[in-house]
Amino acid sequence: MGEISNTDLLNLVQACIGEDRESQRKLYKLFYGYAMSICLRYSQTREEATEVLNDGFLKIFTKVSKYNPEKSFKGWVRRIMINTALDNYRHNLKHYYAQDVTELEPDTLYPSAEDQLSYEDLMRMVQELSPAYRTVFNLYVIDGYTHEEIATLLSISVGTSKSNLSKARANLQARLKKILKDEYRKYA
Repeated sequence: MGEISNTDLLNLVQACIGEDRESQRKLYKLFYGYAMSICLRYSQTREEATEVLNDGFLKIFTKVSKYNPEKSFKGWVRRIMINTALDNYRHNLKHYYAQDVTELEPDTLYPSAEDQLSYEDLMRMVQELSPAYRTVFNLYVIDGYTHEEIATLLSISVGTSKSNLSKARANLQARLKKILKDEYRKYA
């Protein structure tokens, strides 16, 4: 996200309230990277993330008059993008096929996936999780929601949220373990 003063941002928001297309283009360009990073975390493909991003910006432009200038605009954008991604998840839930993931016990000989991966590697691996695991993992680990909040957002039980998080972590640890074994074989 480029640098912009709070005053310039508020002026840009005001122009967007007036449906000024050039201001909307500037706001889109200004927050594109930030918003896309959120959408990618919740999507299986870049194409799906782009769809969520565009839906999110449509909501931003149609509801920009409801933005409270005393609060962070970036935080408001973040909340809209997460909610749009969750709407997409709920809408597509019937099309997703659950991955067959066996119950795995975390291996204490290997560090956790979060400790060993770069952000890009972790995001790529998270995108490969089943939609249910990916969504709970993102909400809990990355966006800081509680299991109670996740349960409410996704209309699932707290136990299901905790189970999905545990399975997501186990899946990531299994993938990391495989990567580490493959790396070890290169040098053995």
